[in-house]
Amino acid sequence: MSQTALLYLLIGTAIGPSWVNTEVVNQPSRSQGVVAPDTRLEKLFDAGCVVTEGVAIGLDGMIYFSDITFGETCRSSKGTEAGHIWKYDPNNGKATVFRSPSGMSNGIKFDAEGNMIVAEGADFGGRRITRTDMQTGKSYTITGLYNGRPYNSPNDLCLDEKGRIYFTDPRYVGHEPIEQPVMGVYRIDLDGSSHLIITDAGKPNGIAISPDQRTLYVASNDNGVVGQLPKGLSGYKGRMALLAYDLAMDGSARFRETLVDFTQNGGPPDGLTVDVEGNVYVAVSDLSQPGIHVYSHRGQRLAIIPILAPSNVSFGRGDTKRVLYITAGKSLYRIQTIKEGYHLPLR
Repeated sequence: MSQTALLYLLIGTAIGPSWVNTEVVNQPSRSQGVVAPDTRLEKLFDAGCVVTEGVAIGLDGMIYFSDITFGETCRSSKGTEAGHIWKYDPNNGKATVFRSPSGMSNGIKFDAEGNMIVAEGADFGGRRITRTDMQTGKSYTITGLYNGRPYNSPNDLCLDEKGRIYFTDPRYVGHEPIEQPVMGVYRIDLDGSSHLIITDAGKPNGIAISPDQRTLYVASNDNGVVGQLPKGLSGYKGRMALLAYDLAMDGSARFRETLVDFTQNGGPPDGLTVDVEGNVYVAVSDLSQPGIHVYSHRGQRLAIIPILAPSNVSFGRGDTKRVLYITAGKSLYRIQTIKEGYHLPLR
């Protein structure tokens, strides 16, 4: 989740998150077989505190997503909410709390064995990567320190077909000290060791791997500040782009190109996913065209699914492999697609 998306949500409460353009942009030059022109978004859940994030589909067919709560924003007579992971059942349309507190969970993914992997952020969160055994319910810390110091605020993650975990570590909110020298991208190997592999992405946010395992996509979302500035002041924004890195078999990554530059539009990229053809689906809080922007692996924009303040996106599994689930604002949505989503092969 980006602070820009959060700010967009807070200042836009007069028009959203109930504002949703449910019609896909009806421009053939921008549809390219991603969604049918008459396809509509469907709202499934609307009870988050500040912003929903990290939508992921478990092997049980349930839809899991983060409900990120921030400081005084989510405070009541009971106290300050401590972050939640929700579970939405598409069979009966009901959502229940799967875990609370969540460690301020943000990105969520499932590995090839069906374990839930979570990036826990700052602001009284875990600042770590955890694995939950979905059979026993027990959770395990995979990594919580690098060079003996806490991470900044793990944001989003993905896995390769070998089972290695890649995660981004920016900082947008939180009172905790920043103890890492860079906001980077890390890889966790099968032996549990962590490795800093990208240091030139600015402030990395969303992350995904291409189906052929040769490209690591990173959303650079540098809002220029950490936390909130006094009223009337603003920071200098840095890189806002979808970056492509060559991913080697040993898990190392080398910058290849800026696939899409979002700087001119003022709207940053957030969560990412890919389909089986290698197209990239990016949650973009563009002030002029907010929504899920779909790009080919060469950076050609294929479609826009309009929605205000999107934060993350993921495809369903099995019978729902052509359903795109989207977290945006305080809500969860879905939309039917023509493309089929990519997931790790099961073991």
